[in-house]
Amino acid sequence: MKLQIKNGRVIDPANGIDAQNDVYIDNGRIAAIGQAPEGFTADKSVDATGMIVAPGLVDLSARLREPGYEYKATLESEMQAAMQGGVTSLICPPDTDPVLDEPGLVEMLKYRAKSLNQANVYPLGALTMGLKGHSLTEMAELTEAGCIGFSQAEEPIVDTTVLLRALQYAKTFNYTVWLRPQDPHLSIGGIAHSGPVASRLGLSGVPVMSETIALHTIFELMRATGARVHLCRMSSASGLDLVRAAKKEGLPVTCDVGAHHIHLTDVDIGFFDSNARMTPPLRSTRDRDAIREALRDGTIDVICSDHTPVDDDEKLLPFGEASPGATGLELLLPLALKWAEECLDKSDRPLSRAIAKLTSDAASVVGLSCGKLSVGSAADICIFDPTARWKVDAKALASQGKHTPFLGYEMTGQVRATIVGGHIAFSR
Repeated sequence: MKLQIKNGRVIDPANGIDAQNDVYIDNGRIAAIGQAPEGFTADKSVDATGMIVAPGLVDLSARLREPGYEYKATLESEMQAAMQGGVTSLICPPDTDPVLDEPGLVEMLKYRAKSLNQANVYPLGALTMGLKGHSLTEMAELTEAGCIGFSQAEEPIVDTTVLLRALQYAKTFNYTVWLRPQDPHLSIGGIAHSGPVASRLGLSGVPVMSETIALHTIFELMRATGARVHLCRMSSASGLDLVRAAKKEGLPVTCDVGAHHIHLTDVDIGFFDSNARMTPPLRSTRDRDAIREALRDGTIDVICSDHTPVDDDEKLLPFGEASPGATGLELLLPLALKWAEECLDKSDRPLSRAIAKLTSDAASVVGLSCGKLSVGSAADICIFDPTARWKVDAKALASQGKHTPFLGYEMTGQVRATIVGGHIAFSR
């Protein structure tokens, strides 16, 4: 099908485009931007007047809950949430049941996702068998099955020798290892940021040094092996100082942050609001401000949704007993726009910078060709109204997980249409 998107403001950070242009799509790919190709006649037109036409968003952390946790969410519900959030490519962690440590499981997940004809799914393979931290998986076979990197999700590798061997193996084949820096001993039993708020509420704390000590270990192993590491969901000012120094040193490291950590702090726990139970925990105002600055100066490469749908039975519990996590796919774009509006000057091109953190920068970390509107590339597009205001309502969320600390908040910026591979997968 030939599709024309007309009268929109095209913002494509990868190609330095920010201007009103028409976009022409033919056979699932971008045929031209600006001037119609010779002989082009659109089968359908989309009027994007007053809208932003951007590359489809690339989310580096979205738990789809399949296989094994269908009572929390299904592939159908979460893919629809991705479409409503403008996310056309997403990376899913391996902590399913069974764990993604066998090629057949990866192939099954990719087949199921492809059959829905919505977002492109790129699984992370388990770094160790069963995520138990002992035996390495067959990374070469998992890569052939479709994995784009290897992760322990939230499960630690207690034996540093195992992590060393994993990084040595990954370096040999040029794989990326995805790690969330948290010392398993210092954080054991912790459910909130270790600080005055946790003390007043009587909650066990997760200290910042659990992140920094883990980072010191990771960076020493990187120096020894030369392996490429992506750090998942940074949360502290001190940790970001270490990442900034590691990048300056030239270590091949990238990192992301969950969208909720850009705006919320441990104070938002309020009176034990289990919707604010996160992993890593919401930290202090100082940490939140450091995250905002690290996004601005490029220390943090990407904003991700950290989408973790949780069902009522596991969330509507006392704070300490509730499962951590929140839905995020449908909030990723407005939360990124909110950061840009509040933290960037007009000279910083806030809209373009926010979109880059969700598209080209994310694709660059993963090594994918998505996240841009280059002629000839796949027509994965997000069309959104940057001025639309809407209230976060659980009933309106497509995700099966209805829990988020932003329930009742008013957001600015709403997706109007999502195009995947040249077909309109969602419109409102």
